[in-house]
Amino acid sequence: MTDRAETLARLLELIAPYNVRGVELSETTRFAEDLELDSLTVMDLVANIEDAWDINLPLNLLPELETVGQVADAVVRLAAR
Repeated sequence: MTDRAETLARLLELIAPYNVRGVELSETTRFAEDLELDSLTVMDLVANIEDAWDINLPLNLLPELETVGQVADAVVRLAAR
């Protein structure tokens, strides 16, 4: 099973290059509002996340994942399967 704290730390590392606004990254950081990521950038980030954990994030799940913490929870669930 994937440890959530480790997952969150790795996610923050993966997100950092996309943080062009320089906002403080945390569990509550929102992708659209805080980071202002466009859809193409989000898909690039999703691909990196999928590669890092060898998982597939279902496209119908993506609209529900608004914060870094929500993505961490989803990654932990999917990696445990």
